[in-house]
Amino acid sequence: MHWILLRGLTREHAHWGDFPERLRAEFPDHQFHTVDLPGTGVHFLEPSPRTVADIRQKVCEQVRHIPRPFSILALSMGGMVALDWAQHAAPGELQSLVLINSSSGFSPSWHRMKPGAWPRILRLLARRELFHRERDILALTSNREVPLSVCKAWYSIQRQRPVSPSNAAAQLLAAARYKPKPKRPMPDALILASKADRIVNWRCSAEFERRWCWTLKLHPDAGHDLPLDDPEWLIRQLKDWLPGR
Repeated sequence: MHWILLRGLTREHAHWGDFPERLRAEFPDHQFHTVDLPGTGVHFLEPSPRTVADIRQKVCEQVRHIPRPFSILALSMGGMVALDWAQHAAPGELQSLVLINSSSGFSPSWHRMKPGAWPRILRLLARRELFHRERDILALTSNREVPLSVCKAWYSIQRQRPVSPSNAAAQLLAAARYKPKPKRPMPDALILASKADRIVNWRCSAEFERRWCWTLKLHPDAGHDLPLDDPEWLIRQLKDWLPGR
């Protein structure tokens, strides 16, 4: 099985850290492809579209070479792109869908972005000193003590492939506007959420379970960046859910 991995707002493939390698070790028969949203990563010089649908179309262009059907594992805003993809996928294109700490227009705005997170995120995106900005982003998205090596790695990422303020604003606008179609795109999907997420309320994930009867698993204390805070738990949920799919 081929997997596409999508990150969230202003983040890119390198922000997964060693998580793709962990996946490859645990699922040796699967292939995992980290793909960047427009305006980030290898596409940091490109303008980011202002709608999730247009972002999804740009991502689709990047993966034409990947055999179908494939599966998608996506975090945060990447989950919006993945869900939009699932709702527009051609028959037989998508096999499995895993959304992590994502949200949509099905939920109220104060759940999609907790009120206390808005001013912090806006200040972070406007901050010019890269090392302290990346350190503070980690402090907001992770509920664990983050090693200095990770802070340095994220600083290096932004030095090499900086996300422009205009692209960050375009992504924020796209995320705020996004609302899925009412029809369930597939019989089941795995929805993973952190109850202690300080950015997105876990009830956004619970809404997918309530509305479409998808499988929901909740982590008790990890932060928004669940693959960073507890990759073992995440992989365990995948192992339990995937057999037979």
